[in-house]
Amino acid sequence: MKNKKNVVRCEWANGSEMMAEYHDTEWGLPVHSDRQHFEFLILEGAQAGLSWATILKRRKGYAKAFANFDPKKVAKFTNAKINSLLKDEGIIRNRLKVESAIHNAKLFLDIQKEFGSFDKYAWQFVGGKQINRKRKGMGDLQATFAESDSFSKDLKKRGFKFVGSTVIYAHMQAVGMINDHTVKCFRHKACS
Repeated sequence: MKNKKNVVRCEWANGSEMMAEYHDTEWGLPVHSDRQHFEFLILEGAQAGLSWATILKRRKGYAKAFANFDPKKVAKFTNAKINSLLKDEGIIRNRLKVESAIHNAKLFLDIQKEFGSFDKYAWQFVGGKQINRKRKGMGDLQATFAESDSFSKDLKKRGFKFVGSTVIYAHMQAVGMINDHTVKCFRHKACS
């Protein structure tokens, strides 16, 4: 493989080594792990109104604070645990976002019971296969998509919080439900 510094990647990933590493190794690869889906629901919800770099810097803190993204454990968090999390400098200390992660964990478990896995539920919104957008550049980037609208609407109907269409679109990109790597990006083909 070429020197990673000389490869063509999506423009947003060129700002820092951390962003490039995330882009080069994770973003857009299809995910079928419920734990990873839950992780990205927490992280994308925490990102609302903030930059992805802000959240990515705190990813280890989130893993520690939220029981390594185990929805069964997070669903059992108490008010005392919430108060403890609001003092945790490793995460964004926003009460609404912390409480929503716990609230959503309970609903996540309900979806697992209903569908057998959250993964099966999530991927139905793209017909079970990745949407390959074949974007040419940042100008082609959208904040939402018809599929993220449907996914978001269904999650909201089930009572989830911090799951607007923009948040869910970011989730779908992160877990590879939508391949939004630009066609010139060296990861585009690898993530298809």
